Amino acid sequence: MSGTYLYSAVDEVLSCWAVDVDAATLARRSSVTLPAKVQYAWRHPLLPVLYASTSSGGPRVASDCNHLSAFCIRTDGALEALGEPVALRKRAVHMCVDVNGRFAINAHNLGGGDLSVHRLHTDGRVLDEVPQDAGADFGIYPHQVMVFPSGRTVLIVDRGNHAQANKPEDPGALRAFDLGDGAARPAQVVAPGGGFGFGPRHVDFHPSMPWLYAADERTNRLYMFRHAGDRLEDEPAFVRDMLRERANVQPRQLGGAIHVHPNGRFVYAANRCDQSIDTPQGKLFAGGENSIAAYAIDAGTGEPTLVQHADTHSYHVRTFSIDPTGRLLVTASIKALHRRTSDGVEAVPASLSVFRILGDGRLDFVRTIDVETRGSNMQYWMGMVSAG
Repeated sequence: MSGTYLYSAVDEVLSCWAVDVDAATLARRSSVTLPAKVQYAWRHPLLPVLYASTSSGGPRVASDCNHLSAFCIRTDGALEALGEPVALRKRAVHMCVDVNGRFAINAHNLGGGDLSVHRLHTDGRVLDEVPQDAGADFGIYPHQVMVFPSGRTVLIVDRGNHAQANKPEDPGALRAFDLGDGAARPAQVVAPGGGFGFGPRHVDFHPSMPWLYAADERTNRLYMFRHAGDRLEDEPAFVRDMLRERANVQPRQLGGAIHVHPNGRFVYAANRCDQSIDTPQGKLFAGGENSIAAYAIDAGTGEPTLVQHADTHSYHVRTFSIDPTGRLLVTASIKALHRRTSDGVEAVPASLSVFRILGDGRLDFVRTIDVETRGSNMQYWMGMVSAG
């Protein structure tokens, strides 16, 4: 057994899969049931502990049951509860743990942007919540929270919102706060063009250089920002298109997750689409791009250069993960969708798609593994971690 495990959440059930990196296989091992649907999860940077934020709500669905849970990761990958779930004030769309393992931090995007910070015990248990400034501006629609590699600054990725018929556009921004003792203090707001046409969803930091890569959900573009002393430059150094076919954009064409390879030589970003149309055969996929865009990173400048669009062999990959050794990339699609074929109509289940990562950063597709989702259930989060 490799000591690497993949965790996949379908609503409130979080399942463990053993990962054989050499064979590029997954084997389902065990499951735990959480208080509500898993929204996001994060491994402690120093301890074999996994944290999961859960909610009975979701996009456009009110939430009245919201928690943060901690689990010990056993050597066989099984999860064992570490203390009782701690109530959260509202639904968290994303969470992370700072690099020093002091705080679990949640971003909340409904009912006005918000941030919650909980202290962590040295054994990984979740402790008390740190009060935040009620007047602080945590954004219009936070979609991710990350901590700079220094551990001193927390970053809220504020996506904003498209303009609608009865409402103007909400501009997006990257909002930095001094983390200090857990009470976040405003430090910087980066909003190119005033944030209009700027809709970042997720970011990732380069492992050794002062570079941040951001995926724009609303425009399917990749940005690279330089930073010094945890302060971002006001404008991106590089902007790249994430789509293979910009002319094929559908109403539900969205940018998604982004991850820099552990070796710092590549960055990957998800394009996702689940636009459907009503037909006599039921709802069918209406077209659009579902791919992982792979970029090589220039070692001197950080400039990303596209090397591949890899088909995900599924629809709407909300999350994907790179194994800790950097040899496998696995994508997770959220639900089943039907599509037309030359023989009629077929169902494409929610799945885990497994790719080997080649030496030049390109992805070599190996297989898909079906994941059962019934009714409105969704595979909302997935990630790979080491047990040690």
